[in-house]
Amino acid sequence: MTSAVRDLLRSFQALSDAEKHEAASLLLRQFAQGEAGEIGDETFVAVAEELFLDLDAREVQGNGMTQ
Repeated sequence: MTSAVRDLLRSFQALSDAEKHEAASLLLRQFAQGEAGEIGDETFVAVAEELFLDLDAREVQGNGMTQ
C-alpha cells in the first residue's frame, strides 16, 4: 500500500459516519461511471469478499460470540 493510500484511509477513518457514507458513495459513483479508471472483476471479488468477512466478524462480535 502506498503512503498516499494509507494517508487517504487515515483521513477517511477520521470522518463522521455521514461523511464516510458521502465519500464512499462519490467514489463508487466515479468508478461506476468510468471516471476513475477501470477495475477488474478480480478486484471487485476480492473487495467484496473482504467486506463480507468483515461484516460477518462484526456480526459475531455484536452477538457476544467469538471466532
